[in-house]
Amino acid sequence: MKILLFGATGMIGQRIAAELTNRGHQVTAVSRKGPVKGDVHDAATLAKGYDAVVSAIAPPRDGTEPEPPFLDANRALIAGVRAAGVRRLIVVGGAGSLQVAPGQDLVDTPDFPEPYKKEAKAQRSALALYREVEDLDWTYISPAAEIAPGERSGVYRIGGDTLLADAEGRSFISAEDYAVAVADELENGAHPRRRTTVAY
Repeated sequence: MKILLFGATGMIGQRIAAELTNRGHQVTAVSRKGPVKGDVHDAATLAKGYDAVVSAIAPPRDGTEPEPPFLDANRALIAGVRAAGVRRLIVVGGAGSLQVAPGQDLVDTPDFPEPYKKEAKAQRSALALYREVEDLDWTYISPAAEIAPGERSGVYRIGGDTLLADAEGRSFISAEDYAVAVADELENGAHPRRRTTVAY
């Protein structure tokens, strides 16, 4: 497949690019400083002729109010992908909107780390935005509560709107195996217009 990847220089974006390339896909990595310069606001032009678009953009973690500009970026991405005639869109999401109990999201629990709350709430608002889109085959993939560089095992569990945890109660996935899950979803198209989550 020909895949356009936004946010290609981030921790997760780099690993998605590597996984897709290793599988033989043609990946165009877009960043503000890379060989292909641009961002999601340029999607209408950049995405033409591609089979799928992956967005690994994230809200800022510098304490600023991230929600309005992050939502604007996602709105621009949706409009741009639509204008380019691409139906398949994979979004790297957040874990904060996953449910830990009926009606309770992870971000709303007392122990959720304060520095990540704004980012998590912005990601939750973005998910609500995608859930209104019916003309694109989008998939919003939430990682486990913890995601960090690690090993590629190729093994993971997949779920829906509920946080996945192991027998010890830890919710974790390596960025490498998260990238495997993104690539699998791109190749198989098993969850169009849905949010999924992956963890060990």
